[in-house]
Amino acid sequence: MYRRSLISAAALAAGLLPAVGRAQAFPSKQLRLLVGFAAGGGGDIVARILAQELTKSAGLSVIVDNKPGAGGNLATREMLRAPADGHTIMLANVGVLAVNPYAMKDAGYDPRDIAPVCLAVDFSNVLVVHPSVPARSLTEYLALAKPPNGMNYGTSGVGGAGHLAGELLKSRSGAQLNHVPFRGGGPAMNDLVAGHVPSLIASAPTATGFMRDGRIRALAVTGARRSPFDPEIPTIAESGFPGYAATNWYAIVVSSKVPPENVATLNAIMTKALGAPEVRAAYGQQGMETLAGTQTEAAAHIARETEIWRKVIADAGIRLD
Repeated sequence: MYRRSLISAAALAAGLLPAVGRAQAFPSKQLRLLVGFAAGGGGDIVARILAQELTKSAGLSVIVDNKPGAGGNLATREMLRAPADGHTIMLANVGVLAVNPYAMKDAGYDPRDIAPVCLAVDFSNVLVVHPSVPARSLTEYLALAKPPNGMNYGTSGVGGAGHLAGELLKSRSGAQLNHVPFRGGGPAMNDLVAGHVPSLIASAPTATGFMRDGRIRALAVTGARRSPFDPEIPTIAESGFPGYAATNWYAIVVSSKVPPENVATLNAIMTKALGAPEVRAAYGQQGMETLAGTQTEAAAHIARETEIWRKVIADAGIRLD
């Protein structure tokens, strides 16, 4: 009887092994990729290109979930409320990771609650105007932005890379640039094309098609060097403000409570997808540079950017509340 009990126990254990293995597999269900901005903007474009590749090459089911508002903070809070198993991930921008917690009284989250998976892409923003604005250069644009009325400029939201670029230009130039935040780059571009806002600091992916159609006019890019999406557009630095640089970058992040082994698995999956030739080409057509890399490299990049923008925030007295 004792021997039969041992055999039964062993058989039961053997029968359970496949189930245990399946329970520990990751990912085991659909990935939810949160984006803190509306459909049609730069972040949304980045997410959908990546999601398509993950579905094709990794066989994963990925849903892109746009949660616009508060400069990406709403999506961040949503990510942190979700089960911390790694199936809810977020495409976070510079505003969420390096600005909002330091320029807002209460961003609604602690940066230590967020763990980087890997960097995704980096690209310049571009200052564009409606054709009714007579400026043909940054110098002419700033001349129109003198007090008392100044110049309104739209961005994809409070605390995003476009807003940072505008505040940095405002502090460097002394012009009266009035920020008009939208709930994403798509809605902001729609209002610019319609003439409801005279100018916009937009991501290259959001602006490129409209620029080529002649519906808007580009004056300058915000990066340290000219952008591959249109090398004819000068940088703000070479337009009279040496040393000026403000790029838009995105990283894949999760809650810091996600098990490290799941984060490592996500890093392997994401970096492989980001490195696919067709993905790099798709991003390149939008003026984006693919970054990817290790979790350590992502953490170091975020730390460097945080140090840069905390100083800008303090020096310029920027408050995003």
